[in-house]
Amino acid sequence: MSSALTSTIETETVSGWEAQLDLKFAVQVNKTVLSARQQRGPLAVQRAFYPEGDVCHLYILHPPGGVVGGDRLYINVDVEQQANTLLTTPGATKYYKSQGDTAHQQQRLTVDEGATLEWFPQENIYFPGAKVHLSTHIDLTPTAQFIGWEMHCFGLPANQQKFTEGRLQLDFMLSRNERPLLIEKMNVEANKLESPTGLRNNSVMAIFLATPANNSMLEMVRTLLTDDNNVLIAATLVEDCLLVRYLGDSTEQCRKIFTRLWGELRPLVLKRKACSPRIWAT
Repeated sequence: MSSALTSTIETETVSGWEAQLDLKFAVQVNKTVLSARQQRGPLAVQRAFYPEGDVCHLYILHPPGGVVGGDRLYINVDVEQQANTLLTTPGATKYYKSQGDTAHQQQRLTVDEGATLEWFPQENIYFPGAKVHLSTHIDLTPTAQFIGWEMHCFGLPANQQKFTEGRLQLDFMLSRNERPLLIEKMNVEANKLESPTGLRNNSVMAIFLATPANNSMLEMVRTLLTDDNNVLIAATLVEDCLLVRYLGDSTEQCRKIFTRLWGELRPLVLKRKACSPRIWAT
């Protein structure tokens, strides 16, 4: 995967940043370590933290000035057998107004046998006028475990700036043993966000995933979600993957709901009590 992406970056003419981050995690001396790292351009990681012993907590740093049209970012994560990794970001990823070119970000996450990955990036904020193609592919082996989310904020609702211009292509795929469990492709056009078939004038859309899960976990989550009556949110089970979808106007509200779900589900799915990354407290 990495070599193919490297070839793509080298042969295409790109007007913005070219960045690639390849991370590999493995078990060494009874704990998970970042066993290999290759990076190019303004993508980086901070040093690993171990607040719960063997689980590797790592923070991915995006370009400090945000993402603009023409930027191409590639993130590849490989969690090897029996490794346990939690990845997050210290802040939102901001996609600014494009002067013509589309910004591309591709994320490929692979989780091997008996391994776990927790994927908790902060929200993606699409400024009015942004042109973005974001693709996320998560591939799990039969015994891999995963909990994660993806949050999208269209415009700047806190500043009353709606996503009135721009174009987004959001691709998301979850597969197990290379067999797709979930495939989503969403083309967001600014002039359709207010329609009943669009986002119903909401500015935040998000998805939460946990696998392997079962019907009892689904019922527990649905009971928890009844406490949030002022938001469009629903849970379902696709084979052994629990999906929760959020539609509203607040990334803070969404994050609180998803964090609560993670706290309840982590002991059931991963057999570990919740241990929040330090960066979430800042």
